[in-house]
Amino acid sequence: MTMRRIVVVGNGIAGLTACDSLRSAGFDGELTVVGAERHQPYSRPALSKALLHGDDALQAHELPEPNHEATELLGVSATGLDADAGLVRLAGGGELPYDGLVIASGSRARRLSEGSASELTLRTIEDAILLKERVASRPSVIVIGGGPLGMEVASGCLHVGCDVTLVSDVTPLSRQLGAHLADIFTAAAIRRGLKVVRGGKARIVDHGAGPRVVLADGTELGADLVVTAIGDEPNTGWLGGSGLLTDGSLRVDSRGRVRPEIVAAGDVTFFPTSRGIQRVPLWTSAIDQAKAAAVGLLKGDTAPEFSFQPYFWTEGFGLSLKSVGFTPVVGAPDYCEPGAEQESVLMRWQNDDGAGTAAAINYRIPIPKLRRLADGGAAALRPAAPARV
Repeated sequence: MTMRRIVVVGNGIAGLTACDSLRSAGFDGELTVVGAERHQPYSRPALSKALLHGDDALQAHELPEPNHEATELLGVSATGLDADAGLVRLAGGGELPYDGLVIASGSRARRLSEGSASELTLRTIEDAILLKERVASRPSVIVIGGGPLGMEVASGCLHVGCDVTLVSDVTPLSRQLGAHLADIFTAAAIRRGLKVVRGGKARIVDHGAGPRVVLADGTELGADLVVTAIGDEPNTGWLGGSGLLTDGSLRVDSRGRVRPEIVAAGDVTFFPTSRGIQRVPLWTSAIDQAKAAAVGLLKGDTAPEFSFQPYFWTEGFGLSLKSVGFTPVVGAPDYCEPGAEQESVLMRWQNDDGAGTAAAINYRIPIPKLRRLADGGAAALRPAAPARV
């Protein structure tokens, strides 16, 4: 079927990349983007990295202006989908017909409470502006959640002079990275003044003197400000009744397809990996998925299959980590090389499935070279010996 009208639902990095990739692959028809946020796409990772640490006027998140020449409906939500009729339903009663559809509706922050004014989350640019304003007066802060986002928020709050307590039911970052890397980050965080509290599942109680955080073991903590970073939830509510969901999740094949005329990419999507069907809510994962899905939509079975290798980075407490390959890793690395800078190290793990994972902390190494280390071990970093004549 010739596609002349493609609708992209979602104006984050997956939606933006899908639009650019469709144009690069030769699509010159009518392209329409539906974006629930009223902004042009921006760098979501910058909200918890450079933005909280920086003194600028909120420019760290900005991306170049789009050049895909799509019609953009910003600040408009998709509320439903009739996949058989090829119609996207919009808030306010409008409908958009399509020949091809890209679902890139992303995810939203999971909340610990329902409607508590005491709980802040960090997902959108509005969240970031509010948090930056609130921490400017250096309040005491409790961050709930020991994943990458929680640790980055805690680091940013410490950077501006706040007294910060992080609540996590396990060692921070251990679920995402494994004990070895988590211990390095946690030790650096504690050296810089972070207080880490473990006491089981947390809940927020609004109190006249300020919010209280109550842990499962009975511990009660008080602070001026509570920020939760306990994960995200895919934005699939608008797909209810569409027939596209499997056990409530949106799953695609190795070319990003849900149906021949519908593809999906980004945080909303479960996709095949070498370790099974997974949802991998990473910035680079969304970009790579969107590139593959755009070609899959236009070329079908002749499109290349998506080959996924995770790339992840986080910053905080004076450390910058970049990793290639699946995490968490188990045990100590089988290769370790200290770098020239303070606290810098290059590491590699050989995983049980035969694949490798490479990580660099404060270590200057190009990403392609880090990928070679993950794929081929330390020998891949060494130049080949000159041939003997």
